Amino acid sequence: MAPRHAGVTVTDRGRDVAAGLPELVAAAAGRPTQASNAPFDGSLVGEVPVCTTDDVDSATAGARAAQRHWAGLPVAERGAVIRRFRGLLLDREQDILDLVQAESGKSRLSAFEEFADVVLTADYYERNAGRYLRPRRRKGAAPVLTRATEYRGPRGVVGVISPWNYPLTLAVSDAIPALLAGNSIVLKPDSQTPFTALLMLKLLRQAGLPTDLFQIVTGPGTAIGPALIERVDFLMFTGSSQTGKTVARQCGERLIGFSAELGGKNPMLVLADAQVGKAASGAVHACFSNSGQLCVSIERIYVHADVYESFLTAFTAEVKRIRMGPGPDWDIGMGSLISAAQVDRVERHVQDALAKGAQLLAGGRRRPDLGPLFYEPTVLAGVTADMLLAREETFGPVVAVYRAADDDEAVALANDSDFGLNASVWSARRGEAVARRLRTGTVNVNEGYAATWASHDAPIGGMKDSGAGRRHGREGILKYTEPQTIAVQRLLRVAPAPGMSNRTYSRIMKGAITLMGRFPRGR
Repeated sequence: MAPRHAGVTVTDRGRDVAAGLPELVAAAAGRPTQASNAPFDGSLVGEVPVCTTDDVDSATAGARAAQRHWAGLPVAERGAVIRRFRGLLLDREQDILDLVQAESGKSRLSAFEEFADVVLTADYYERNAGRYLRPRRRKGAAPVLTRATEYRGPRGVVGVISPWNYPLTLAVSDAIPALLAGNSIVLKPDSQTPFTALLMLKLLRQAGLPTDLFQIVTGPGTAIGPALIERVDFLMFTGSSQTGKTVARQCGERLIGFSAELGGKNPMLVLADAQVGKAASGAVHACFSNSGQLCVSIERIYVHADVYESFLTAFTAEVKRIRMGPGPDWDIGMGSLISAAQVDRVERHVQDALAKGAQLLAGGRRRPDLGPLFYEPTVLAGVTADMLLAREETFGPVVAVYRAADDDEAVALANDSDFGLNASVWSARRGEAVARRLRTGTVNVNEGYAATWASHDAPIGGMKDSGAGRRHGREGILKYTEPQTIAVQRLLRVAPAPGMSNRTYSRIMKGAITLMGRFPRGR
């Protein structure tokens, strides 16, 4: 895709889209500002206010007041706002992609994956929220005599702390089901990528969302993150496992609900019966989408000994053909990393591995000729347990390939990790059986990550240090609700009748309980 105006870069276009958006930040006038710079060239995208705890107070108070009215609206009326929002997303596709690229440095295709996910998430929950939230009859204490009903009510103010790697989907895809469930939102986007979230807020308000219902505060997470946690009724967090544990402790001290998607060191298994060419192509996308800065991307590949050499040859050849660069060209396979800190982390992992004897098969270099934060897609073999790359999450365009003697060894090695977010299995016949043995929240068979992520009706999330709670599906909206059971008792109380002794009552109840246990149980 060529630029819409000659000589105008995607960063220029993103900067134009960002203009005026800082006005939407819930900050008092006169606050200091912080800059957001484009990874492609280091130029300024824009500046947003640095919020204080007073701003967080004001934002949560406004959101709490607005939530009371919003929760009283029918689900269909709340859904109409999300339906209009979805239409605005489709109308503004090019502007959204420009801004996502300008802020994050990712390729056009990776930006489109974000865009498509938000559109599909909005569509899914708008269509299904009413079904998930409606009252449900439950079996009562005594047949006929007890009518039990489960109701679902909103939690109140939901805090969302979103990261920089997916500034569009991780900011708004969590907010959509929370809003449909009747909650209000206070969002703190990452300081490196605030403008995409602000654009989403602008479109939601254009779609009819009440002004105070969704608020955004900007600034360092260490400064305003704890203040946000102190004031909300539920928190959705996406970020590192280390920070996630700190956030979980803070939520636990207040006894508020918490859901998180955290880090991953995600494995791919290539079994002996895999189609090697397809597995190699799939691995390229699984490892290097979004420049490897993806929680569910693949960082470890275990290949059966029978196909190890052929896979490695095909895979490294495809990796070397990846086209890197800035800009909106759809043929660019990989963009920039987000920051100098990310580049340094990637380089530290690669250099540590090489110094300890790993073999470099592809990549391994910075590319300053393309931009300040470009690093080549990198493949290593001979990685051992004493290397940083073996167990730490790299979160960049680097993958280690290992030889596995058989399925059992591949499964054991894949499970030997503190993380358990995503996995991938490539096989003609045994993929699902092997997938069931992996201790990860999602497993893709003959796909890297997209099959599970795009299955919006199914829950996704992490095991072990990779998270708590789930996104998507029924679980992805009900976590934003409080269940309430109302039981209506008729004719007889669940207690001794007037004049009946406790002893007699206990014998009657035991007989009833024994009799009930003999009837077939419902499913």
